[in-house]
Amino acid sequence: MNIPLEDLFNDVIGKAQRGLGLSNESLADKVGVSAASVEATKEGATDTSILMKLAAGLGLHGPSLAEMSDQAWYPEPVEVDGLAQFNTPFHDMTVNAYLVWNPATKEAAAFDTGASAQPMLDKIRSLELKLRYLFLTHTHPDHVADIGSLQAPFVLISELEPHPEAQSFAPGTQWKLGGLTISTRVTTGHSKGATTYVIEGLAKPVAIVGDAIFASSMGGGMVSYEEALATNRAQIFTLADETVLCPGHGPMTTVGEEKRHNPFYPEFK
Repeated sequence: MNIPLEDLFNDVIGKAQRGLGLSNESLADKVGVSAASVEATKEGATDTSILMKLAAGLGLHGPSLAEMSDQAWYPEPVEVDGLAQFNTPFHDMTVNAYLVWNPATKEAAAFDTGASAQPMLDKIRSLELKLRYLFLTHTHPDHVADIGSLQAPFVLISELEPHPEAQSFAPGTQWKLGGLTISTRVTTGHSKGATTYVIEGLAKPVAIVGDAIFASSMGGGMVSYEEALATNRAQIFTLADETVLCPGHGPMTTVGEEKRHNPFYPEFK
């Protein structure tokens, strides 16, 4: 079963509008439509001409936004030996956690916990994996809800966003996991110390991005919208196009797919 996209086209518009600090009226004045049209679009109306004007005023890629409104794109399925995604319900949404392991040595690392770590524990037991680490992308409750159940020998998070149940590390720290390398990139903006973990050594490079970026969207700029856009550009879009992106919500995607389909990054189209 496919995990639905985290955001619809109107969610993208809302995130960009909030990030830029624009009211409905100021956005309407900026792009030459009525405030009622702005509100209607945010409620789901799909007038393409208005969409294109709003996209231009918000710095979004209009055709990609229209593609979302037409529900015309979904990322290709991802299958990488040594990578598993776990999607668990958290209140009125779902949240992802990930397990990465070296298929040869069976050494594993978990990334975030989701609402419940039980599905991950079941996978660890069924494959007889040896869990070495739990890495946290950030401290929002849906990502750290079940740290205790995993009983990982090391629970790790960036010193920029410490957590009482985790040991802090300095940005740029690397780890070895059997024949795999886990490195860190700072992708702040959605949260104050958000970290992307890049894993090399599987069939494809993998990046656990937390809420920095979603398939055809991104996390809201709760700390800084401009910073979120900038760190994604500098730290995620500079990865190889084949890199698998593992977001905190919604389906997995790739750098190449996001360059082609993500409205927040028009420069890659």
